Amino acid sequence: MKIKQISNIVPVLLCGWCLAAPAQDSIIQITRDASKVIPISITGVGGEVESVLKFDLSVMGMEVTAPEKADYLISGVENGRLEGRLKQAGGNADIFARAYSGGSLRSQAHSFADDIARTILDTAPIFHSKIAFCREADGSTEICVADFDGNNQVEMTRDGSLVATPAWAPGGRTLFYTSWRNGATQILEHDVTSGARRVFAAFGGANFNPVVSPDGGRVAMILSKGGTPSLYVCDRSGGGLRQLSFGRDEASSPTWSPDGREICYVVRSGRATLRRISSQGGEPGEVRTGGVFGNVTSPDWSPDGKKIIFTSGSGNFTLCVVPAEGGNAESLVDGEDPCWAPNSRTVIFTRRANHNKVLSLLDVPTKHVKDITQISGSCSQPAWAR
Repeated sequence: MKIKQISNIVPVLLCGWCLAAPAQDSIIQITRDASKVIPISITGVGGEVESVLKFDLSVMGMEVTAPEKADYLISGVENGRLEGRLKQAGGNADIFARAYSGGSLRSQAHSFADDIARTILDTAPIFHSKIAFCREADGSTEICVADFDGNNQVEMTRDGSLVATPAWAPGGRTLFYTSWRNGATQILEHDVTSGARRVFAAFGGANFNPVVSPDGGRVAMILSKGGTPSLYVCDRSGGGLRQLSFGRDEASSPTWSPDGREICYVVRSGRATLRRISSQGGEPGEVRTGGVFGNVTSPDWSPDGKKIIFTSGSGNFTLCVVPAEGGNAESLVDGEDPCWAPNSRTVIFTRRANHNKVLSLLDVPTKHVKDITQISGSCSQPAWAR
């Protein structure tokens, strides 16, 4: 597939035309256990629209059931455009009724699902977002980009080499990643629209784990140009390089706080643990992960700033979440490579199944897991554009 086809996966942001004003007060009055799956019913639609709604809402911890068992009744009509309604079970008035036009039926269904999730769960929309990931094939690894649900896949690299740790710049149009295409490790910057690439970092030794700050102005990465793999930060232009971590302990896997003031990263000194440090430099502090055993790796800071998800274990890994300031960690599900969605609720991760690596979606409050079956092959290291 040609690079120019990337335009097919750029989100289509649709404006819903209101058929009736939303009446959300009835939602606010509901007291709900966030860890419980929400029963919903879907009627009036079929085919692609029904499939999209079921997948999207399942990702958000909802389960389709019969109308008489549902907490919320979702209905729709396809008539050149999608007309969707949301009603609370037992209520007479619609919570909202909107029509969605423009774009494909799939895009309209994603917009309807976004409105449902936002209304019921008060969460940011994610169903038009993109992901990047690594796919293994014939002894090499390539970077691919797709819609969050695996549709509209595009192979971004065809180097016949190895790549790793893809990371989005804000806006979802640029990727940074580690590449071995020239033998030694380099960090590349890749425009996903034009396909243009440039070498961002190629110092002596290893260059890996690039992550762009939330404001898009700086890049944190791991360099071993001084011997030990250490945390560095530079300007988006590549200038102003500054070393943040020092000593013999190896650093890896940096992740920015949403305000760009701090970076959480892994330090390996025997057992791997988490540290936090000012993005301007200074003395790092420990992020306590109480109740977790084995190595602590692959942290990702939630966009709302409240939580850090990471993996623990050695060989077999478990996804865990801890308050951003540290504390007792909660074990979630088995998996690797976690990355938050823009809503700070959903996580994409790698799950091992039948000697293969599968990309899956986790609803953190309910611990409900949904595999992305549209993506085939052995895939890992997913990154959610946000």
